[in-house]
Amino acid sequence: MWYGVSSIAARFLIYLLTPYLTYKLSSTGYADVSILYAAIPFLNVMFTYGLETGFFRFASRERGNRDVYNTATVSILISTVFLTGLLFFYRHGLAHVLRLEDHPELVSYSILIIAFDTLATLPFAKLRLEQRPRKYALIRLAAIVLQLLVFYFLVSVCPHLAAKHPYGFIATFYRPDYGAGYFAISNLFGSVLAFALLYREFMSFSFRFNKALWKEMMVYSLPLIVVGFGFVINETFDRLLLPWLAPGANVEEVKKQVAIYSGCYKLSILINLFVTAFRMGAEPFFFKQAEGQDPQKVYARVLKFFVITVTLMFLFVVMYLDIWKYFLSKKFYWAGLKVVPVLLLANMFNGIYYNLSIWYKLTHKTIAGAYITLIGAAITLVINFVFIPRFSYMASAWATFFCYGSMMVISYIWGQREYRVPYAWKKLSAYILIVVLLYFMHQGIVHFFTGEVANLGSGTFLLLLYAWFIVRVERKEMQRIPLIRKIAPLPAQKDPAAQH
Repeated sequence: MWYGVSSIAARFLIYLLTPYLTYKLSSTGYADVSILYAAIPFLNVMFTYGLETGFFRFASRERGNRDVYNTATVSILISTVFLTGLLFFYRHGLAHVLRLEDHPELVSYSILIIAFDTLATLPFAKLRLEQRPRKYALIRLAAIVLQLLVFYFLVSVCPHLAAKHPYGFIATFYRPDYGAGYFAISNLFGSVLAFALLYREFMSFSFRFNKALWKEMMVYSLPLIVVGFGFVINETFDRLLLPWLAPGANVEEVKKQVAIYSGCYKLSILINLFVTAFRMGAEPFFFKQAEGQDPQKVYARVLKFFVITVTLMFLFVVMYLDIWKYFLSKKFYWAGLKVVPVLLLANMFNGIYYNLSIWYKLTHKTIAGAYITLIGAAITLVINFVFIPRFSYMASAWATFFCYGSMMVISYIWGQREYRVPYAWKKLSAYILIVVLLYFMHQGIVHFFTGEVANLGSGTFLLLLYAWFIVRVERKEMQRIPLIRKIAPLPAQKDPAAQH
């Protein structure tokens, strides 16, 4: 539980930083941050090359075998030093690819961040293997908190100190227009702290390298690079393509579109955070249920409640989008709010896909997951390359929608042939369709009846109407939840025999 809580808490803290970032940074600065943090996951996949998962598998299989940790750490250490040096040598070319020519030092900061994060990967994995969740969670959160504090100091405290003491130490380095750089520097502080706190775990290795074991680990780990790249393409590649393909008279105008899309993308992360939380607890639950009787019925019920939850979350965001938009501190971001419903549905499909993916994990056909991910990546790339030049970031939102929608459908059809689960797909499809229709109904109402009262009133009414509908349709299922059974018990059934 601690592992999941810390990961979600870390993401949530960064999520809450969005209003502050959009307020403090210019559109170009926020775009630079978005581009940089879209590129970092690609480099993370390259630096770790699936070895974390390989370490887990071999360390679990060969408990007490020190060669696994020693060999994996030596491999990661050598490859990290080599790749870090290589990227530093080509950092100016990389800055050009990322459209960061004006600030190539941002690439240098990112290379160092990735290097320290990579070196911390196996020590973190070691903590998980040794079942030391509290230290794991505390280090994760300490790194994020330090990052936030350093960033706040650099962009909010330093300006006052520089103005108050124009010839002081702070004034010698402070730059008012360097927000994106300060964000990268603050992240570097967090990464260094995490590695420093993991120093004992990291240094517990011996410089011994088992070549035969390493080859085995590579055979297992290297295919995961393909899956990793496929996943990252689906998640972040659109923000790397937008600076090159989006229509615009100049780089600044194009980067403004990147900033708008990245800011509005954050509004769809509410469902994403729920999906992440669900993933943390779902996989152990699914595998445990597989040992019981008739687990397929359990999986079907889990998906039903998952869909009910995410459809309610979808309505909660889209019905109050005129409130949620203030999460983005500057009004020019609001031009991209039309992507939010599309991205919310895309993240909903992603969550459903994760539920459906249990079939290939239980049947040991994980290669199917790789194929499905790569199909999704191909769809993402094709739609973005073809349509961004004409439709800008709207094409990226629809690419994400069709990517995860296709993965969901393919996994369902394929999975039902290999491991049949009685999903109530007609009912669940109807729930998704209903919330989409309610959204359009709300849009029609606010088009003819302008004003805050009509907007919030109709949104609240339609949200409550859907909640009431779900309770009525799923009344018997809801009564199996202890809390609901206490609040609204079903009326006692009359005995027909007693009436005669």
